[in-house]
Formats: sequence, C-alpha cells, structure tokens
Amino acid sequence: MKQQTELNRGLEERHITLMSLGAAIGVGLFLGSAKAIQLAGPGILLGYLIGGIIIFIIMRALGELAVREPVAGSFAEYARKYVSPLAGFLTGWNYWLLWIFTCMAEITAVGIYMKVWFPDSQGWVWALAALVLMTSINFIAVKFYGEFEFWFALIKIVAIVAMIILGTLTIVIGLGNGGTPVGISNLWSHGGFLPNGFGGVLLAMQMVMFAFLGIEVIGVTAGEAKNPKKTIRKAVNNVFLRILVFYIGALFVILSIYPWDQVGANNSSPFVLLFQSLGIESAAGIINFVVLTAALSSCNSGIFSTARMMMNLSENSEAPRRFSKISKNGVPALATILSGVALLVGVALNYFLPEDVFAIVTSIATFGAVWTWAMILIAQMRARKVHGSAEFAVPFFPVANYIALAALAGVIVLMAFDASTRIALVVGPLWYAILIAVYYARGMHKETRQSIRKASGE
Repeated sequence: MKQQTELNRGLEERHITLMSLGAAIGVGLFLGSAKAIQLAGPGILLGYLIGGIIIFIIMRALGELAVREPVAGSFAEYARKYVSPLAGFLTGWNYWLLWIFTCMAEITAVGIYMKVWFPDSQGWVWALAALVLMTSINFIAVKFYGEFEFWFALIKIVAIVAMIILGTLTIVIGLGNGGTPVGISNLWSHGGFLPNGFGGVLLAMQMVMFAFLGIEVIGVTAGEAKNPKKTIRKAVNNVFLRILVFYIGALFVILSIYPWDQVGANNSSPFVLLFQSLGIESAAGIINFVVLTAALSSCNSGIFSTARMMMNLSENSEAPRRFSKISKNGVPALATILSGVALLVGVALNYFLPEDVFAIVTSIATFGAVWTWAMILIAQMRARKVHGSAEFAVPFFPVANYIALAALAGVIVLMAFDASTRIALVVGPLWYAILIAVYYARGMHKETRQSIRKASGE
C-alpha cells in the first residue's frame, strides 16, 4: 500500500472552533480563576478584558498568516521563514515543550479529580489511564479526533452557559435566594472594584494569560482543515468573542453573587459555589465532571499540537526524520507516540514531586506561550513587509502589534514578583540556551546557509 505523505484534511469548521475553545477553556478558568480573583478582586474582569484584547491581536496576526499559508507547522514555520531559521527552530521546540508541561499538569489533575469519586485509588493510575486514552484518540484518523474534542469541549461550554443563565436569574429575580434579587453590588461593596489597586490586576495577569493558552491551536490545525481560508478566518473571530463571553460572563456572575474575598479564600472552584447556592446538592460532583473533561480536552489538544510541531521540526531536519512519517490514517504516528512517552515521564515526576509542581509547570508553560505569541506577532510583521497588503489583516497594524508585544514583555517581568512563577524565568532561558547550543553544535546554521545557496542557484 502506498505510504501516506500528507496530513489528512479531515477537520471541519465546527471541529476547529470547538478545538480551540477546548484548548483555551481549561483548569486556568475553572480552578486558576480563584487565585486570580484573590489577587485582583472584581477587577479581574478588567484583567481578562485586557488579556482578551491582547490575545485577539495575536490571533488576528496568526489568522493573517494561516489564511495566506495554511501549513501544519504554523507559527514555527512562519518564524523560520520570516524571522530566521534559528527562530523557527526555537519556536518549534518551545511549543512542543510548553504543551508537554501543560499536559503533565492536566493528566496529573485528572488523577486528583478522579480521587474525589474514588478516594482510596492511586492518582497516578488515573493519570496513566488518561494519558493512554488521549494518545490513542490522537492516533486514529484526525476526523475522529476532531469529534472527540468537539464533544469534550461542548460539555464545558454547556456547563458555563448554564451557569451564566442560572446565575443571571439569581441576580435578577433571586433564583435560589428566596426570590430576592442579589443584584451586582458585590462588585464594589467589599473594598471597591479594585480592592488591591491596579497592581493586583497586574499580578493576576500571569494566570489570566495562562488561561488563554491554547487558543493558538487554530494555527496548528490549518494543515488539516478542509477549507483553511474560510475556516481559519471565521474561527479566529468567533473563538475570541466566545471565549471573552465565557470568561468575563462567567466571572461577572460569580463575583456579583459572592463577595470576592469569599471566592478567593475558598479552595474549591468558584463554579462550585454558584451551583451550591442554587440548591444543587450534587454541585461538587457536577463541576468535578466538567473540570475532568476540561483537563482531558486540554491534554487532547496538547498531544495533537505537539505531534504536528514535532512533524514540522522533523521535516526541516531539526528533529529525527522518522518523526515526519504519516500513518495510513494521515496521522504523524511516531510524533504522537513521542509526546505520549514524554508525558509518561511526567506522570512519574508528578507522582514523586510535591503538590506545588502544578503551579510550577503552568508558569513554565506560560513563559513558553509568551515566546510563541511574540513570534507570531513578529513573523506577521515581517510577512507584511514581504507580501504587502493582506486578505485577512490585523486591525490597526502595526501599532496593535507593538502594544501586544509590550504587554507580553510586561507579563514576563511580572512573573519575577511571584515566588511560584519565578522559576519559569530560570527554566525558560536555560531551555533556550540548550536549544541554541544544540543548533550550532549540530551545524544546523551551516546547513541552512547551504540550503539558501542551493535555492538561489549559487
């Protein structure tokens, strides 16, 4: 049988839209929002709005590139082509590692969530089961992967929409409060809208940006979209608007019903508080199920992304060539297996390390995400110089790009002010230093120059 040489274009518009929603709506919203609220109070709404605007600029930049050149390597390929071969090399390996870290956190979280129902079980067993399941799903045809992710993401979306609707009824007509409307005075009645000042909002921005991590998976799906120009354009705009509604809408409802200091001081998810207030005794179980699917969904998208990025690195001789092989189903099988194996190491590490590992790996993932987003913005600016006007252009270009880049730099600086995120400022640069050393030690810079000469006919 003839060897498959190209990725299967089996992802439809609904798959890509829900995939990006699934990747970006995860534990960062369901659990991480509690820490963000504790830092910023009701002002966290402003933080998510600012973060949403930054992400919109980044997504429009990615959309402009993906509509023009829908390739599987996405931003790594764009960085390689429009910034430099080294930038592409760093971006590809950076994105692979950041999702490995993110998935380590997600599968470990699965073990924690399952112990709510099976308290006598071992968390690592559930983490291993989740890893095997998600890797298997990614190993089959991409269309079936898209279906799994579609339903995973749909569960989260339905839960959030239900919460917003029920919470709004509590605010307006007093549902679950004896018929007495709660109103929205809690947004300013406990120390003001910014109880910790605007500085509190700034300190919460690392968690805010981590919550948005994953939305850029739209660019990775471009190589497997049936109609990339139409699909990517629509998905970029729609996903941003929906995520903004889900994040700000959900937290607006929660912070209106509960004083912010009660939400931030509670160890459980803010979403549990809302369902309990409505008299739903099984609230903890319901939210536990939703958060479980959120972790599985994010891990699902992460393995998908890392496999495609590894394939792109392999095709550019920046990783072993065997990882570029495509299975009969049109899936980069060996690249997918590699991601699974790397996560298997993560299961073992999380089994032996203390509970604060989750915060550590998410901060490292955020550091990597900032690099990825910055490369998207820079590559788009360079591409505009080459191609001129764009079919799907970034609004207010190039001012919007510079604003977004400045904001991303600010997030990195803010990480230094929190002990739980400071380690990312060590691990991140160290990882790039190792990659640069490997790049030059293996003579990749010489191979690049030779390729350029051959292409130019010298």
